[in-house]
Amino acid sequence: MRIMAIDYGDAHTGVAISDPTGLLAGYTTVIDAYRPEAVAERIAALAGEHGAERIVLGNPINMDGTRGPRSEKAQAMKALLEETVGLPVVLWDERRTTIDAHQILMDSGKNARKRKKVVDAVAASLILEGYLTYLKIHPEG
Repeated sequence: MRIMAIDYGDAHTGVAISDPTGLLAGYTTVIDAYRPEAVAERIAALAGEHGAERIVLGNPINMDGTRGPRSEKAQAMKALLEETVGLPVVLWDERRTTIDAHQILMDSGKNARKRKKVVDAVAASLILEGYLTYLKIHPEG
């Protein structure tokens, strides 16, 4: 089963798609768009191109476990994606993924300008990796 993970942002949205077995992250990209509808339409196109069967959407819960404005935006995007793409959308706790993505890129020697271009795709890959690990433990998903 191909799974698509999304790190949704106001201007840049990272996307990672698993391999056909649903075990490894494969394709990654960044959608540069401000309007949620434009993001949802591009995600629908990517899901169709790659045969995604499920979407995992990062839900930026606060470090103390509360839900703030960013989490509310994720919940609104979940509803929009379900309507636009027609696939099940799972909200996934993405605390620290962008911070971890920046650290990974910094450790690999990417300068700030190069990091900015790919950090959202790396964050989406981390969301996907976390969800795929969860599925190994809970195959019923």
